Amino acid sequence: MSAMAAPRLSIELAPHPSLRVAAFTTRFPAPLGELAVPEEIVGLLRLEAEAPLAREEVVRAAVRDMLRWGGYKPTGRGKPASEYLVRAAGEGTLGSINLAVDICNAVSLHSGFPISVVDLALARPPFRIEVAPEGASYVFNRAGQVIDLAGLVCLFDAEGPCANAVRDAQRTKTREETVETLSVIWGVTGHEARLEEAERWYRGLLAQVGATTEAVAAG
Repeated sequence: MSAMAAPRLSIELAPHPSLRVAAFTTRFPAPLGELAVPEEIVGLLRLEAEAPLAREEVVRAAVRDMLRWGGYKPTGRGKPASEYLVRAAGEGTLGSINLAVDICNAVSLHSGFPISVVDLALARPPFRIEVAPEGASYVFNRAGQVIDLAGLVCLFDAEGPCANAVRDAQRTKTREETVETLSVIWGVTGHEARLEEAERWYRGLLAQVGATTEAVAAG
């Protein structure tokens, strides 16, 4: 992984009592559509896979509490993405999508932290993280389904909200042409060391497949 004294990107964080964020950019050696996903990465999408982090109930509960702060209710279809991954893996339906998403999902599955990945050719700075206001929403899949974002802490780009710990916006999702991404790990107070370990593992996996990462200043 690469390290630079002055991060190229930054994210402005609105005050939040329990949110802790780790963010970085990734440049892949070729467009995602041209990159094969190694079997060892696919293997990490299993619940029983050997990983440096293991799911903990206390982390699951803390993530939900963090999301509730703005008034959002993280239950049912609105639960954190990391919980969807556990269910999908348990049902055997968590399959490979592309190299960027698979590595993201693997780290999220085992760390318990939701993670967002956006295509930097589709998302435009400046970036900020804050609670979405009443009436905010976006389409989150190709079928055109919409999520109500009111009260949910989100990543915003120049055009509006584009990602969060539940469902990322369709307009900035990765695609075959993607070569550079922004990753946001949605961590929580009391688990800062775990967040650091998750980021270290995440960036290490990316380095193993020939991608380079750069820290993003968030604050």
